[in-house]
Amino acid sequence: MAEKLITDNRRARHDYQLLERFECGIVLTGTEVKSLREGACNLKDAYARVEKGEVYLHNCHISPYSHGNIFNHDPLRSRKLLLHRREILRLERDQKTDSQTLVPLRVYLKDGKIKVELGIAKGKKQHDKREAKRLETLHREASQALRERSKGG
Repeated sequence: MAEKLITDNRRARHDYQLLERFECGIVLTGTEVKSLREGACNLKDAYARVEKGEVYLHNCHISPYSHGNIFNHDPLRSRKLLLHRREILRLERDQKTDSQTLVPLRVYLKDGKIKVELGIAKGKKQHDKREAKRLETLHREASQALRERSKGG
């Protein structure tokens, strides 16, 4: 059950407060799978949306496969995500009522299958981002001080 990370959306952790995470499958063409195995994926502006009872991933850029010729795919096409029906209904309810966003957090390989980690997120305000950055800096400085103290001991 080893996981191989293909891409990570670190920006999402900065811009959003993550409330919950889901692991879901993704419907891909052959050249998309080969391209993902090479690590050619970008989640920068990607988001997911529930449409007609199904979840779709939008703006996820998967580069064309280098040896794909005429069978290559459109890099920015919408891709269907595979979730259980009750999870989809829950995501749809949360998305409508609480003004929450579905953000892809990472794409990875698990047991030979490509998976997407999807997060229910709420946007952070600018002051929240500054506070999170300040706390991160304090935590880093404290851990560095502890390391130096234990080495010097």
